[in-house]
Amino acid sequence: MITRLLVANRGEIARRVIATCRALGVATVAVHSDADADAPFVAEADLAVRLPGNAPAETYLRVDLILDAARRTGADAVHPGYGFLAENAEFAAAVTDAGLTWVGPPAKAIAAMGDKVAAKALLADAGVPMLPTWTDPDEITDFPVLVKASAGGGGRGMRIVADPAGLAEAVASARREAAAAFGDGTVFVERYVERGRHVEVQVFGDTHGAVVALGERDCSIQRRHQKIVEEAPAVLPDGVRQRLHEAAVAAARAVGYVGAGTVEFLLAPDGRFFFLEMNTRLQVEHPVTEAVTGLDLVRLQLLVAEGGPLPLAAAPPPDGHAIEVRLCAEDPAHDYRPATGVLHRFAVPQVAGGFAPTKGLRLDSGVADGSTVGVHYDSMLAKLVAWAPTRAEATRLLAGALARAELHGVTTNRDLLVRVLRSPAFGAAEVDTGFLDRHPDVFAPLLPAEDLPLAALAAALASAAARRAAAPVLAGLPSGWRNVPSFPQVTRYAGPGGDGIEVRYRLDRAGALADCAVSAGGSAPPAEGSGPPAARPLPPSVVLVAAAPDRVVLDVNDVRRAYSVHRVGSQVFVDGPDGAASLTELPRFPLPTAELAAGSLLAPLPGAVARVHVEVGQRVTAGDLLLTLEAMKLEHPVLAPADGVVAELPVPAGGQVDTGAVLAVVTTPEETAS
Repeated sequence: MITRLLVANRGEIARRVIATCRALGVATVAVHSDADADAPFVAEADLAVRLPGNAPAETYLRVDLILDAARRTGADAVHPGYGFLAENAEFAAAVTDAGLTWVGPPAKAIAAMGDKVAAKALLADAGVPMLPTWTDPDEITDFPVLVKASAGGGGRGMRIVADPAGLAEAVASARREAAAAFGDGTVFVERYVERGRHVEVQVFGDTHGAVVALGERDCSIQRRHQKIVEEAPAVLPDGVRQRLHEAAVAAARAVGYVGAGTVEFLLAPDGRFFFLEMNTRLQVEHPVTEAVTGLDLVRLQLLVAEGGPLPLAAAPPPDGHAIEVRLCAEDPAHDYRPATGVLHRFAVPQVAGGFAPTKGLRLDSGVADGSTVGVHYDSMLAKLVAWAPTRAEATRLLAGALARAELHGVTTNRDLLVRVLRSPAFGAAEVDTGFLDRHPDVFAPLLPAEDLPLAALAAALASAAARRAAAPVLAGLPSGWRNVPSFPQVTRYAGPGGDGIEVRYRLDRAGALADCAVSAGGSAPPAEGSGPPAARPLPPSVVLVAAAPDRVVLDVNDVRRAYSVHRVGSQVFVDGPDGAASLTELPRFPLPTAELAAGSLLAPLPGAVARVHVEVGQRVTAGDLLLTLEAMKLEHPVLAPADGVVAELPVPAGGQVDTGAVLAVVTTPEETAS
């Protein structure tokens, strides 16, 4: 029987495993990098062991350090979570060789499914349907195709190729990304199915020969081949569900599977389905299966690892519907690149629980207020799951909670997730892996452009209320009040995308809003005394109902609207009834700053320059690849913004950069002439 379990992972999945262990009376051990020393999962474990360093290769991927941590703490079992070493057959074997209980499938099964090319051949012999697959790109004649990494998962190393011209670069890029993420650059190519759906089956096996399918999940809505919305049960054509489950069980039996695993399929529009891969671990999206079955899958993992039989012969009928979204630290203004920073506030309303099967809203998060989101690990902050009796109710509950969440300090994909959930196509279950490409409207921010002035006004009024509350004398007078009305108070902000926003307002002696105006212009703040920028008018009637440092209530055209305001230094976060805004208050008298050379291309986030593809003096055209930046396990191409000449390449391959560092300078003919 397991008495002390080491979790060889971090973040949300570590907290998830620790929660079940606590409920079962199992002591826990966390391992952590220096960057994670103050993370919630470390505080929640009974014991914690430092893995010196930050990069995964020197911390969470070090088998020797993890086994040493187990020895030093007296752990008798290891749970790998997902990612990192979860699907590493050598790690599984090392754990069992050390006399510890491995909470996962046998090393032999991991190895068999870890090589996706060999896995396809093995399972084809077991009767599992397969797509046409090639290991030699020169043999491909049928396009479009999908390049995939043979090892690992999570969408890394995947590239869609529409015609032969792009195949060589796609294969080379996929190999680089796969090698960086998994230590194995082997790739293969398979036929790409247009408008296919990603449907997967949760399987579970024990050491007594039982294998059951615990239902299926639809994970079709993806960006860059990474899932962002998952649901259970899947909305399937008649007769498909049973055949899917039978194929998944056949795949698990073919490799002698034990423990929790997922068999992934591609469902074609005509109802045919094809094997994609088998993930030999617990999946990120397992909570939706727990929600509709009532089963704690981590508890089942521990029972099976201890040698016990599965306590059920078949999955219970699904109860209701569950939908999960992955909330990630990403910057919508820059093509959803991973974002970094300090999470000043992380609050989701109506949450009923976390890290265990829950009716209503479940939040599994790896972060809390004050957490720092760095560059070393995946960008996922949390998973929010909604259960309800019907799919429509679950969708509405999840979208509403997400829209009202207060997420301050790090930009996220929250607005995209809400737009997807509220789209008519999602409501009609018209989903497939190309959903985002066909529905570009879901990328619009929740806050309408016409409501940004109200958010800026609320920010300014809250700041004024905070100053008056802190005033040592005459605190009862409104900020800026004069016996003789003169110049209004002026507050300037940098808004979304860096646009300048200017708020001008005046309060009367009673604290009422005597007059106000909000204007918007370019990215640079206007010079003092230069007059306001182009007007973005407020609605005809705006009345101040109440103003406090953290809350402002406005009556707008006879409709009352409340705004929550949270200030951290010069940053102001405003959450209103129609969306959220992040503003940066600008100083009245800004200090001079160094002027960047024309054509400078800046690093969008901290990372390392992986490759430089051009030389100083080389002529480039708009869209040419200049260099590749690696950050948060992904490659980020830096492209030439216009035709010109590469004037500077200040960072060599392998160089580390911070956000805003100059990566390259490309001068255009006009700039050269001047």
